[in-house]
Amino acid sequence: MILTATSPGPSPTAPSPLSELRSRWITNAALVQGFGLLSPKKKLTCWLVVQGILIDGQFPGPRLDCVTNDNIIINVINQIDEPLLLTWYLPFFSSLLRPQHCSSVACLACDLDSDEEVMCRNGIKQRKNSWQDGVLGTNCPIPPKGNFTYKFQTKDQIGSFTYFPSTGMQRAAGGFGAFNVYSRPRIPVPYAPPAGDFSLLVGDWYKTSHKQTLDSGCPLPFPDGLLINGAEKTSSFAGDQGLSQPSFLHEILLRWSRNRPLKKGVTSFREDNDYDSLDVHVGQSLSVLVTLDQVPGDYYIVASTRFTSKFLVATGVLHYSNSNSGLAGPVPEGPGKAGFHWSMLQARTFRWNLTASAARPNPQGSYHYASITRSRSVDLANSAAVISGKQRYAVNGVSFVVPDTPLKLADNFNITSVFTWDSIPIPTSAAPAVLGTPVLRFNLHDFIEVIFHNAENTTQTWHLDGHDFWVVGYGSGKWTPDLRKRYNLIDAITRHTVQVYPSGWSAIFVSLDNEGMWNLRSAMWGRQYMGQQLYIRVWTSEKSYSNEYGIPHNALFCGKAAGLHA
Repeated sequence: MILTATSPGPSPTAPSPLSELRSRWITNAALVQGFGLLSPKKKLTCWLVVQGILIDGQFPGPRLDCVTNDNIIINVINQIDEPLLLTWYLPFFSSLLRPQHCSSVACLACDLDSDEEVMCRNGIKQRKNSWQDGVLGTNCPIPPKGNFTYKFQTKDQIGSFTYFPSTGMQRAAGGFGAFNVYSRPRIPVPYAPPAGDFSLLVGDWYKTSHKQTLDSGCPLPFPDGLLINGAEKTSSFAGDQGLSQPSFLHEILLRWSRNRPLKKGVTSFREDNDYDSLDVHVGQSLSVLVTLDQVPGDYYIVASTRFTSKFLVATGVLHYSNSNSGLAGPVPEGPGKAGFHWSMLQARTFRWNLTASAARPNPQGSYHYASITRSRSVDLANSAAVISGKQRYAVNGVSFVVPDTPLKLADNFNITSVFTWDSIPIPTSAAPAVLGTPVLRFNLHDFIEVIFHNAENTTQTWHLDGHDFWVVGYGSGKWTPDLRKRYNLIDAITRHTVQVYPSGWSAIFVSLDNEGMWNLRSAMWGRQYMGQQLYIRVWTSEKSYSNEYGIPHNALFCGKAAGLHA
């Protein structure tokens, strides 16, 4: 892909003061996708050069910056020989760090002087506009040599995001980049204005074709490497001594959880706690504020795998601009053998500060989830199944098959035999897994509880498009209604992606306040590709643009909808 931004200013990948960033928001861009050669290391004796998807000749692609409530127009031109869609992915949470008196060789693994700060971030929820979601259930893919213009608003949203191809396994070949949404200047934040920022995209690396592996009926193997911004060891980020810079960390991963060493924390949007490291699961993102107040030098930035028999590490470099010295000392270690229970206990400590500012100038928590009557409870269980001799993954015993007609188009034009309503058994049954294309129906403004059950021996992550949700509980073993007494009904944070630990459960509350057709899927892309997903339709009989926008005039039509018009 080639990305050309129409707004003025320097490259958005270069750190610069926020005052400069605000003068060059990208609100209109053209993206042209093309193939190129990728290798994560200059020394090619251990790595293969493979074909990948580039944006503007880069891997990863250039960063997009905007301000909350900006209207975004992005024209995507597909110059590869496969159909393509881009989606706008959602973050986990943001955390702000102020390192002090750092004695370790790794600035992100050193002792910090205060308490850590965590603030909730909303995502690109495509308010009233699932037509712009960029997944196969809502959009026809852009054909080779074709184009499609996305138009959406980052309504009341701030945080760190990514864009990536959602078609097939193209995400594994590249085509992704950072997409950051900043708050408006009048929204107060509890720290001094930072001097600049940089983005880190952490991903896994394979030497072989993912699609061929999965289509042959085999699960993904263990990755061959771990990368930060497309490199195993060479990513470097510079800053001036005495200044603070936010760092946006994104998980562009297919399978395994990662850990980033920290140590202790700072004044925060949540309760005061000390940390040695943070677990970040597949599909999740966070932000850290780094104060460069150490002895000038180079410091490690480390990402490593978690809960795996093999141990992979990727390192970057935090460079002081007034330093001529290089890295010294060993790469710092993460939490070592700390297991799932340790990770779960850490996850429970992330809590919402109900008095902090949001994307809008009003306190968080004015709409409180604990005071709302639940309209429905939904139990969903993931499973690995073999269907017709091939590895598949399922939700409540149904492995999703992507039809050639987007579900949103089929629903809008009353096209039959594309999907089935409410065909997932709830709760799950013991019957053998089957193939299907299920859509669960909900009414607009339903407030529901979803319990994710994970009987497998690996951590799962689930993502919901179009909505954020309150993560009210994690646990081990089998969920029972009595466990509702242990829910956090006071200050749970909102997310779009939640982890479910092995032989455990996670519970969320969701306010379905966004009409449309929305994808609920595994964030582990190989499992999503092989069936661990479904769609929910949020609907009301009241037709109004205050609830949902109409089909865009430039909508693409395919499958049984071919020949129709907007």
